[in-house]
Amino acid sequence: MYHTALHFLRVTGLVLCLTALIGASSARAVTLLRDADIEYALKQLGAPVLRAAGLSPSQIRILVIDDSTLNAFIVDTQHIFIHSGLLTKLETAAQVQAVIAHEAAHISNGHIARRLGNMRTARTAAGLGMVLAAAAAAAGNGQAAVGLGLGVQSSAMRNFLAHTRAEESSADISSIRYLVRAGIDPQGAIEVQDLFRGQEALAETRQDPYMRSHPLSRDRLRALKGLVAGASAQTEPDPAADYWFARAKGKLTAFTRAPSWTLRRADSSGSADIAQMRKAVAYHRQSDLGRALSNIDAAISARPNDPFLRELKGQILLESRRASDAVKVYSAAARLAPREPLILGGLGRAQLAAGNAQDALKTLEAARGRDFSDTRILRDLATAYAKTGQNAMASLVTAERYAVQGRFKDAAIHAKRAEGALPRGSGPWQRAQDVLSAAQRAAQR
Repeated sequence: MYHTALHFLRVTGLVLCLTALIGASSARAVTLLRDADIEYALKQLGAPVLRAAGLSPSQIRILVIDDSTLNAFIVDTQHIFIHSGLLTKLETAAQVQAVIAHEAAHISNGHIARRLGNMRTARTAAGLGMVLAAAAAAAGNGQAAVGLGLGVQSSAMRNFLAHTRAEESSADISSIRYLVRAGIDPQGAIEVQDLFRGQEALAETRQDPYMRSHPLSRDRLRALKGLVAGASAQTEPDPAADYWFARAKGKLTAFTRAPSWTLRRADSSGSADIAQMRKAVAYHRQSDLGRALSNIDAAISARPNDPFLRELKGQILLESRRASDAVKVYSAAARLAPREPLILGGLGRAQLAAGNAQDALKTLEAARGRDFSDTRILRDLATAYAKTGQNAMASLVTAERYAVQGRFKDAAIHAKRAEGALPRGSGPWQRAQDVLSAAQRAAQR
């Protein structure tokens, strides 16, 4: 799986990172698909739902896991994870919003907070590594022993992420209320559950992960239909939601399905710029730079203030070994979205490739400051520190990258190296201490 993931990264150009290993006895990992465009689209879809749930859209990130099975889950109060397989399977914006509403209900109703009592938060690289180890268990069968710094036994972790039927009923009631409050058709919730009908009769090993953590019964489905039927929902079509759903799904499938598959379906994307974006990805993956640039330029002409289309053009140029041109395009994207860390990460990567290590260091530090969880940014930042002669900082950032990946033994080696060279008591020294502390707890599990 490890080599496959590396190959996928090289071919698609999507930022695949945050691999959280769940122990030497298992080769299973959770891998996130990091893409600024897709994450922005999901943020647009999720914002009205999260606000209706009394949650802050700026505090909760909706992230996509590279997994073809159907699942969505939470492991803390700051992230909602959706499998790429489920996002690809869903057919409408309302269905995606129903999934988000259900997971938001688990957060609002405190279903995960009680189990997280002593777990470190995801506010540091080491803390996020532990959260992602829990995500690995959710993405798999929930049976893996994940240390999480709690020192608990495997038996105590087996049902950590599995919601009870009472919690599912509570989340169903709340989620329908959120959808109605947000003006979204709650019928999408029924359509999502219909995807899983009949799975309760399957052996657990054959069920989709969603079924294992979200128990579905005929009674629950009947009750959910009653909730939807009784909801006084007055909904109007939302062209913006439809657009962002089509864009997220369109870009995801353009990178994950065969280019020929994408080219056959691109013109039915619902919007000319989405069609052109998808064609640009497909042609890029076929190493047809001319047609890739022609299509992405057409999309940019239609949406000149869209930073994510410019980011895609920068990616195409960088992966086609035109680093200097990529820097110019990424810079334009960064001016349009100066606070978007994944775009800043792309710009820093292009600056490194163009031989501008000092500029790259400044850009990548800004990216890390806004999102410490992207291991590709951390890898490039360590390279920039090394190229500018700051080896202690390179060791620190490498330690943080391993911590995010859940590789605490490797993280400790580099953190110890950084600790010995950094000024005692400084901010970077404290960061090294955080990694060492997390590594020690992980070793004691």
